[in-house]
Amino acid sequence: MTDEALEGQDELQYPGALDVASWRREVHALYAAVRAEPDPATAHALWVDRRSRLFHEHPASPRREGQQLRHAAYDAAYRFVVEVEPVDAGDERPQQEWEFRSATDGIVPFTGAGRVTLDALGTLDVWWLNSYGGGIFLPVRDGSAGQETYGAGRYLLDTVKGTDLGRDDDGRWVVDLNFAYNPSCVYDYRWVCPLAPAANRIEPSIPVGELLPEGY
Repeated sequence: MTDEALEGQDELQYPGALDVASWRREVHALYAAVRAEPDPATAHALWVDRRSRLFHEHPASPRREGQQLRHAAYDAAYRFVVEVEPVDAGDERPQQEWEFRSATDGIVPFTGAGRVTLDALGTLDVWWLNSYGGGIFLPVRDGSAGQETYGAGRYLLDTVKGTDLGRDDDGRWVVDLNFAYNPSCVYDYRWVCPLAPAANRIEPSIPVGELLPEGY
């Protein structure tokens, strides 16, 4: 549930553009509150509550009639604090440039920014949005995709949009799968969303985070 790109330029003309700007401010404020809460489970409960209210009440929400958000219960086993490890050209699985093609924004380029290891779940590539605004982007598609979760994957981090869980005192990134969320295109076909590339698809199921909504 973010503001990736909306099909049709007329959709973002006044007053819609101001609604989207308001939405972004709300998302940034929400994640600031999440980072400020020392207890991850409490932070998650706050996140679920405020996201659900945004989804139902905000004029820029991608919600369609009858849709309701669903979130799995918090499970601390799916919270990781990890280094983003560099990946060099000689790596067994080097990072490739990645281009997302959008009808509204043209080619959106992503550059490899490293890789995180999530214990037995495997590894995920971390990407840098290599265009205006920049930002760290971390999508994932897991074994639950197409069943309990969206078939093309969910997002964990998208710092240009404010979805940033923070870092610890050693500079390691918080990657908490309980905060995995659906892109806006899950709710409204007019939104066009970058989806998880091959390097970010893992076989194990991740039974936490945002699930497919009611009324999908």
